[in-house]
Amino acid sequence: MHVPRGRSGVERTGARVTIRRMPSLSALRRVLARIARSIAAIAALAVTAPWAAGEEITLEPRRVSEHCWFFQGKAGMASAENKGFMSNAGFVVTGDGVVVFDALGTPALGRAMIAAIGKVTKQPVKRVIVSHYHADHIYGLQAFKQQGAEIWAHRKAQQYLASAQAVERLAQRRVELFPWVDENTKVVPPDTWLDGDADFRLGGLTFRIFYSDGAHSPEDILMYVAEDRVLFAGDLLFAGRVPFVGNADSKGWLTAMDKMMAVPAVIVIPGHGPATADVARDLVLTRDYVMYLREAMGRAVREMEDFDAAYARTDWSRFKGLPAFEQANRGNAYGTYLTIEQEELQAGKASRP
Repeated sequence: MHVPRGRSGVERTGARVTIRRMPSLSALRRVLARIARSIAAIAALAVTAPWAAGEEITLEPRRVSEHCWFFQGKAGMASAENKGFMSNAGFVVTGDGVVVFDALGTPALGRAMIAAIGKVTKQPVKRVIVSHYHADHIYGLQAFKQQGAEIWAHRKAQQYLASAQAVERLAQRRVELFPWVDENTKVVPPDTWLDGDADFRLGGLTFRIFYSDGAHSPEDILMYVAEDRVLFAGDLLFAGRVPFVGNADSKGWLTAMDKMMAVPAVIVIPGHGPATADVARDLVLTRDYVMYLREAMGRAVREMEDFDAAYARTDWSRFKGLPAFEQANRGNAYGTYLTIEQEELQAGKASRP
């Protein structure tokens, strides 16, 4: 056993005398400092834990039209500091129930959404439309499911639900967003699978669901409220921050943005950032960023340049000052590099006789 050096002490055991070393003052200080840090960490958890926080989170919805509201998350990436609230979600109040679009990134946020909706209307939440199965949009589904809401999503979300990525991301969030995401948090599957565009009526309003054909994720869908001319765009549109691209179908994303522009909306709610009444202007950031990734990384792939070298020589100055750049940009560039490699490989196979 290791014994810290220090003053000698004498311990008598029967007739035998054992000489032991007393811990030095500096060693004792180190032990006491470790104990103090542990106590502080436990105290912090006690303060922030949902079970000790009373009303866990309070959300204030923003009204954008007669029937439509949304919750705007913080800029940047999910963290314990922002309690995972860094994406948007919305809801539509009809004469026969509420339709919700996305459920935010923790069960506590889902419960906070339900509480906030209850202050706006006594109508129950009947349906939740999931734009896509990324972590910051789905863990709140638990709360809505417990309230009896029906969940709709595109069938291609089955790919995510059956993947190791879904398990790994939940495990990651349980560490990074504890206690807001914990061992009781689950990924809730849809009740209804959509295979493409779909329309439905509820409480006097017309809802149109548009499938992106694969973009930010394979299952991206948008929801348009025809009478209010409001479009909930999900993560096809990012406002005020660097988009999360990863290994998205960036070519399909550019095509999907053209489809989005054809919708006669007067207000568009992005997946991240403020609502916009000028989608053509505010689409510029997302479109230009995705196009720039494809140009820079596409050139590197065609010139058979190593990714690290290509990334280092690329001028990122236009986007460097945006929120989430440091956290997202390198991963976006690498994902796009790999995506274009696959596109070039497939194009080569198709051109062979």
